[in-house]
Amino acid sequence: MPGESAARLPAVLALSVECPWVIIPRQDGDAGPVVLHEVGDGVTAGQRIGIGHDTHRLEPGGPLRLGGIDVPSQTRAVGHSDADVLLHAVTDAVLGAAALGDIGEMFPDTDPANRGRDSAEMLSAAWRQVCEKGFRVVNVDCIVFAEQPKLSPYKHRICQRIASLLSVPIECVGVKAKTGESLGPVGQHEAIMAQCVVLLEADEH
Repeated sequence: MPGESAARLPAVLALSVECPWVIIPRQDGDAGPVVLHEVGDGVTAGQRIGIGHDTHRLEPGGPLRLGGIDVPSQTRAVGHSDADVLLHAVTDAVLGAAALGDIGEMFPDTDPANRGRDSAEMLSAAWRQVCEKGFRVVNVDCIVFAEQPKLSPYKHRICQRIASLLSVPIECVGVKAKTGESLGPVGQHEAIMAQCVVLLEADEH
């Protein structure tokens, strides 16, 4: 905006192929011009964003495996592995950020070895490959969509587990819980869903 300090402007990534630039505001409080950096010039190339999503059908019986822990519940998720919808979303997010495919490619349901497999083991295996490419986690942000059970009492333990699996402080992991407001498969207790966004950066050490 006219008259507004450039130091207060947010960083903006242009979405045009013809103009692959990132606007990097000055950080010293100077109202001087912002600096344009071409994507891939070393200033921006070290960071990657990944998105993960997963949905599982629910059936009667518990407990519910979620975020690497067992949550007391009257329903459990159904899947080829242990059906941990949250860890599946996290795994997809870290793999996607590192351009390593997805969880279905790395752990296909056609492989008998993956039947009933611990999703924490799958995330650890995926994370080792991401680390081999020279990345580390900056932060992880997740949402779990479930009508029941109420997840507030378990969010801290889930964050601890995810942080442990990714070798980051718990402060780098966020988990939120939402209901379906009685709408759709989630709201009708038919399914549980999770979404995850992860930011990776090149590890210079």
